[in-house]
Amino acid sequence: MPMRVHVGSDHAGYEVKNGLVEALRERGHEVIDHGPFEYDADDDYPAFCLRAAEAVAADGESRGVVIGGSGNGEQMAANKVRGIRAALAWSQETAQLARKHNNAQVVSVGARMHPLEDIVTFVEVFLSTPYSGDERHGRRVDMLSRYEETGELPPLSGVSH
Repeated sequence: MPMRVHVGSDHAGYEVKNGLVEALRERGHEVIDHGPFEYDADDDYPAFCLRAAEAVAADGESRGVVIGGSGNGEQMAANKVRGIRAALAWSQETAQLARKHNNAQVVSVGARMHPLEDIVTFVEVFLSTPYSGDERHGRRVDMLSRYEETGELPPLSGVSH
């Protein structure tokens, strides 16, 4: 099902981002590219990834993709945006579980870690996987959301004191 996808990267992900944007548009997705729009080896991923994640948070219905050399910093940046859960995907299974179990809205991938065709597959799996809605997963996602809002740690469960 086509959807709106916000994309951001850095210089290390620039070429992959451009290829991914093209592939997603060919598949009918509405892609909003948050940059970079030209290669600059000195650019900083937070400028682009924070904008992509903020757009996902503001929209509420879209998904996001952030891309860097490893995807680690880009995931960290996206996770700083209130209400966003970003997951690093390095396989089809991790992309699927990010949605199914964690209800992630943003996926991060490492452009230097995988060929473009694999990244396109990871992103398509991420976009097409629904959240399971299972009670245990919902409880965990709710704990994260509450902590983000209040700073209050969830109660310990299943741990001997």
